[in-house]
Amino acid sequence: MPAIITRLTRLTDTSLIVHWFTADHGLIKTVAKGAFRPKSAFAGKLDLFFSGEIDFTAARRGELHSLREVSISHWREGLRKNYLSTLLAAYCCQLIEAAVEPAHPDPPLHDLLNRALNHVDEAGASRRALLHFESELVRLLGIAHHQHSAEFSLKESLGNLPPARAELLDRLPQT
Repeated sequence: MPAIITRLTRLTDTSLIVHWFTADHGLIKTVAKGAFRPKSAFAGKLDLFFSGEIDFTAARRGELHSLREVSISHWREGLRKNYLSTLLAAYCCQLIEAAVEPAHPDPPLHDLLNRALNHVDEAGASRRALLHFESELVRLLGIAHHQHSAEFSLKESLGNLPPARAELLDRLPQT
């Protein structure tokens, strides 16, 4: 199933919790057991904004599934070359995590995040990319208001926006 890594959290000395946004299952968390071991099957395959195909075993109880296999197709190396690109990619992932309920599939939102990360990877961070992502997000969520900005609609719906937004607007050129 297609999936994008949105967050990573260390679980133990050798294991990692990987947060994914998938087209088929929405936001899910998997544990990558032994991910930090030298001969791990996950070595080099788990990093922020990577995307590809995953296979997991659903948890019997709780929300932490067991990651069985991952095949990465997009490494998005360009996101690591520039701080603002990394920050914008993280902001997009944070907005998705705030807007989507866990385990709720939303293929159009998955496609939006995938396109946004690919764009920032190739073209770099821009104010236009940030504002476009926000406007498409409110449209897809059905919370767009013709008399208000996407920022206003997101704040009304989600409460607060991720703090990275202020830094991005300060640092990105007006173009």
